[in-house]
Amino acid sequence: MLKVLISGCNGHMGRVVAQVCREAPDVEITAGFDLLGAENEEFPVFSSPAEFPGQADVLIDFSSPAALPGLLEFGTARRIPLVLATTGYSEEQLAAVDTAALTVPIFRSGNMSLGVNVLTALVEKAAAALGDGFDVEIVERHHNRKVDAPSGTALMLAQAAAEGLPYSPEYVYDRQSVRRPRDKREIGISSVRGGNIVGDHEVIFAGRDEVIELKHSAMSREVFASGALRAARFLSRAGVPGLYSMKDLVSQII
Repeated sequence: MLKVLISGCNGHMGRVVAQVCREAPDVEITAGFDLLGAENEEFPVFSSPAEFPGQADVLIDFSSPAALPGLLEFGTARRIPLVLATTGYSEEQLAAVDTAALTVPIFRSGNMSLGVNVLTALVEKAAAALGDGFDVEIVERHHNRKVDAPSGTALMLAQAAAEGLPYSPEYVYDRQSVRRPRDKREIGISSVRGGNIVGDHEVIFAGRDEVIELKHSAMSREVFASGALRAARFLSRAGVPGLYSMKDLVSQII
């Protein structure tokens, strides 16, 4: 039985993760963490990781970047692997994750959907095949409550394209401020916020007289929760400290 902790258990994604865990016969929710410490009928909830007295196999975090320091301290002190599904980390926070991964296994991804991460692998392959003959543009769409822009997934897709291209691209987020033709070495990233869009990501390769579009649409938050649980299973078997990502998981599939 996989014993799971859920950080951000009372948030939108935390509740979905709890539901997915409840439906999995091999998973037990040991406890949850929530800043307000709100009660839950099915498992104990603590206002901070430091208050949790027990042990678990893995922690899944869908909360906020502000929770990261406490989670890293908790994970490294208790030797509990961490699945970090939160986006919007600063460069300093990412460096702290790298340091903590020297002590405990950490799985971090800008998007926990298996489909998105297959898309990421395809984007890298497409960029390598098409070379500098195609302009790359990324459009991401999310609900009106999402606070960070561009999305972590859009940046992940841009990085995948950059790894496949024969040059080091410049990311361009705003064309309004600059009046000039598009540079060949740009990757344009555009953000849309509105309604209850769960998450759409489109990568456009625009060449001379032809356009290739690779797109992923999430129909519900369950795809992210299911991916996070898949990552938790993967991490519980890893055994060795290190920083893991969906690329490691997808490499087992394709």
